Amino acid sequence: MRKHKKPDSFYFTAGAAVTGVMAVLIVLGFFWAPYDPEAMAGTLKLQGPSFAHLFGTDQFGRDVLSRVLTGAGSTFVVAAGTIVIGGTAGIIIGALTGYFGGWLDEGLMRINDALAAFPSVLLALVIISISGPGKYKVMAALGIAFIPSFARVVRGEFMRCVKEDYVISAKLIGVPAWRILFVHILPNILPALLSSLTIGFNNAVLAEAGMSYLGIGVQPPDASLGRMLSEAQTYLAGGPWCAIFPGVFLVLLVLGVGMLGEGILDRFGGGR
Repeated sequence: MRKHKKPDSFYFTAGAAVTGVMAVLIVLGFFWAPYDPEAMAGTLKLQGPSFAHLFGTDQFGRDVLSRVLTGAGSTFVVAAGTIVIGGTAGIIIGALTGYFGGWLDEGLMRINDALAAFPSVLLALVIISISGPGKYKVMAALGIAFIPSFARVVRGEFMRCVKEDYVISAKLIGVPAWRILFVHILPNILPALLSSLTIGFNNAVLAEAGMSYLGIGVQPPDASLGRMLSEAQTYLAGGPWCAIFPGVFLVLLVLGVGMLGEGILDRFGGGR
C-alpha cells in the first residue's frame, strides 16, 4: 500500500511566517527607527497615519511607529530573559527529578508545588512589589515565577523517556548519568520542550505588557507596548491609532509564536 507523505503543518508554516516578520521588525527596532521614539513635538500631536508618520503620532507628538518598534524590543528582551531564567532552571530541576526520582524528586517537587500554588503573574507581582519596578526586575521576577511550569513539563518527559530501551541500554553499559540526561534524553524531548517554551514566551509577553500597562513594568524613558496601550486609552476618540498599532503588533507576536509552537509539536512531536 502506497504511503502518502504527511503535509507540512499549517500552524508551523503560518506561525513561522508571522513570527519571522515580527522578529525582523523587532531586530530592526534595536538598530533603527524612523524618528527618535522619545522626541516630542507639540505641533504634531495626535496626527493620523501619513507618509511622514506611517502609524501617526501620539499625544506628545512622538512617532508611534518608532515607539512600537522600540517598545516591541523591550517586550522581547523581557520575554526572552524570562525564558532563559525560567527555562534553564526548570530544565535542570525537571531533568534531575524525572531521572533520579526518590528523595530528590520529593524534595524539589514539593518546593516546585509550593511555588506553583501561586499564579505565576501574581507571584511575579509580589516579587516586583518587594524589589521595585524595572525591565530587568520584571525579567527576573517572571523567570522565577515560570520555573514550576517548565520543571513539571520536563519532569514528565524525562519520567517517560527513562523507561525507554535506549536509556536502559545506556545505563547497562555504564554511560554517565549526565550524558544520558543531556545527550540521550534531552534531544528526544525537544518538540514538547520547544512547544512549552513558546507558550512560556507568550505568557511572558502578555505578563510584561500587563505589568507595564499597570505602571510597574518597563519604566520611562524606555518604550513598552503595554505602557503605550495604557497611555492611549485616554485618547481613543481623538487618536485610536495610538492603541491600534501597539495592540495589533502585540496580538500578531503572540499569535505567530503560539502557532509556531503548536506546529512544532504537531510536526515533530509524533502527534503527542
